[in-house]
Amino acid sequence: MVLTYTLTSPELKRESAQLLREYQQSRSAAIRNQLVTLNLGLVRKEAHFWSNQCTESYEDLLQVGCMGLIRAIERFDLSKGHAFSSFAIPYIRGEIQHYLRDKGVLVRMPRRWLALQQQAMTFSQEWRTQHNRQPTDAEIAAELEISITEWQEIKLAWTNRSPLSLDTPVQDEEGAMSLGEMVPDQQYRSFQLAQEDQLRLQQALVELEQRTHEVLKFVFFYDLTQKEVAERLGISVVTVSRCVKKGLATLKRSMAGNDE
Repeated sequence: MVLTYTLTSPELKRESAQLLREYQQSRSAAIRNQLVTLNLGLVRKEAHFWSNQCTESYEDLLQVGCMGLIRAIERFDLSKGHAFSSFAIPYIRGEIQHYLRDKGVLVRMPRRWLALQQQAMTFSQEWRTQHNRQPTDAEIAAELEISITEWQEIKLAWTNRSPLSLDTPVQDEEGAMSLGEMVPDQQYRSFQLAQEDQLRLQQALVELEQRTHEVLKFVFFYDLTQKEVAERLGISVVTVSRCVKKGLATLKRSMAGNDE
C-alpha cells in the first residue's frame, strides 16, 4: 500500500524536521521509512528528469534515487541549520548519476554539449514532422548557433559515450570471435595500462585525508559544485577549493611516484 501525503510545504518541513530529530536519536528503520515516504517527491522529480535524458526506466531510477535519499537522511545534521530538501537533492542526483555512469555512459560529455545534444534532438523531431526528412548537419548547427565542426564533434561524442566491451562478438571471414581478439597487441597493452592507472588512482584516493577525499568525491564523482560541496560538509567554499587543489596535487605526486 502506497501512502499519499497532501501536506503543504510548511507542514511537510515541520513533519520532516520532527521525524529527523527522532531519527537522529533512535536510528529507527521505521522512522527512516517514514522520512523516505514523506520526501519521495524529491526523488520523483529527479527520476523523471533523468528518465528523459537516458534509456533507463523511471522505476529503476526512482529506486536508485531512494538510495540517495536514505544516505541523505542518515547524514543530515539538524544542528547545521540546512533545509533537508536542499541537502538531500545532491545526494539523490549524485546517486542516479553514479548509477548511470556505472550502467554504461562511461565517457563523460561536457554539460554544454549535453544541453546542445538535447536541443538538437528536439529540433530534429520537429524538422522531420515539418519537412519529412532528417535535417542536415548545417541546418542543425545553424539552429544551435554553433559551427558545423563543433556539432560533428558533439555527434561523435554522443555516439561513442558508451564504449564497447572487449567481449562483444564480431563476425569475420574466419567465423565469430570477440572484439578483444581483434585488438592489436600495442593497443591492448594501452588498454591494460589504462586499467592499471585506474587501480593506482583508486589506491591514491584511499590514502588521502578524509576531508580531501570527500571533497574530491563530491566534485568529480557526484558532479556537485564547490558551493554545494561546502554546504554538504559544513565548510567554506574557500576550504573546498583548497582541498581540490591540494588533493589533485597529492594525486599527481602519487601517480608520478609510482611511475619511477
